[in-house]
Amino acid sequence: MNSSAAHLASIARAAALGACLCAAAVLSGCVAYPYYPPGTYASSTFDRAYDAALGALSDQGLSIASQDRASGNIVGSRGAFAVAATVRPQADGTTQVAFTPRGEASAQDAGVVQRVVSAYNARMGR
Repeated sequence: MNSSAAHLASIARAAALGACLCAAAVLSGCVAYPYYPPGTYASSTFDRAYDAALGALSDQGLSIASQDRASGNIVGSRGAFAVAATVRPQADGTTQVAFTPRGEASAQDAGVVQRVVSAYNARMGR
């Protein structure tokens, strides 16, 4: 093989290697994301409801006294007054959420449970 043929073979190998590296670089940037039809969410209904209940209690100025995601229980309080939120998954795949007042409500706390429910509904997009 003469030197020009060897030089051409060297250039061809370098071009092939360059093309392979470019293809690898381009393909490594490709990511496939799961498709979720409009109106569905990647997180579970329970997680969305729990997070919305937690936020709704905070939105109404209640300090989170306790929370346990595994049991679905949250308690928000202000002074001697508290609101307990329970989030329960149902057999049909839905989630049940309830807000229950505890303790003596002051004039400031009158209607707070309804305001928590309204804040929860807003967070859930209702």
